[in-house]
Amino acid sequence: MNLRRQRTVRGPGMSCARRALRSQAKPIDYDASEGDAVTSPPTFYQPESRGRENGSSFRLEDQLYQRLLRERIIVLGQEVNDEIANRICAELLLLAADDPDRDITLYINSPGGSVSAGMAIYDMMEYVPNDVSTVVMGMAASMGQFLLTAGTKGKRYGLPHARVMMHQPSGGIGGTAADIAIQAEQMLYVKKTLAERIAHHTGQPLEQIEADSDRDRWFTAEEAKDYGFIDHVVRSARQVPSQGPVS
Repeated sequence: MNLRRQRTVRGPGMSCARRALRSQAKPIDYDASEGDAVTSPPTFYQPESRGRENGSSFRLEDQLYQRLLRERIIVLGQEVNDEIANRICAELLLLAADDPDRDITLYINSPGGSVSAGMAIYDMMEYVPNDVSTVVMGMAASMGQFLLTAGTKGKRYGLPHARVMMHQPSGGIGGTAADIAIQAEQMLYVKKTLAERIAHHTGQPLEQIEADSDRDRWFTAEEAKDYGFIDHVVRSARQVPSQGPVS
């Protein structure tokens, strides 16, 4: 019996393939000194916890979002949290700096999430001089619904089978009696603020918003249009005005 350890022989194509992947996975560098900022848009890295493919921090998904950014398109396709809020705020600022007059389109498919993160996006949408068009695809629930409704009046769209859900904010409360009282007060403030903003953007009376958001309320695309969350139900990209690629 041959007890010698057998060496694993690696084919020559394996190392070549790895070198090819590494050479293709280099991130696009951003240097404002080399020209227009949007022509070479900034690279947004994903955290380690989301995983890296082939040892690269710049994945196909990142490249896709960068390409959409060149078309003045921003995508919110996940739960609203601080990371995605910071990215979207940065993209809004970047596109506004490139051209303060051309529209920005925000596509939304989100179950909602952090109120503070969502309010950061909302405030930035109001802050930039551009009209921000919003389009719901799939679902816009909770904070996703709030951001959809915050789009520029007349430029809020929904795909035919998209669903919209509105409800009041919720969260866990704990700690001492004094802490609980403070947290409850803050939750009531957030609830009132969101209801006032939704009433402003939809044209519905504040009392109606407060009553309808007391529990989860779902809307079809047509119902969302009738309620004032969106302005148009569209079936084709040709029905959504395009600003074209950045110069």
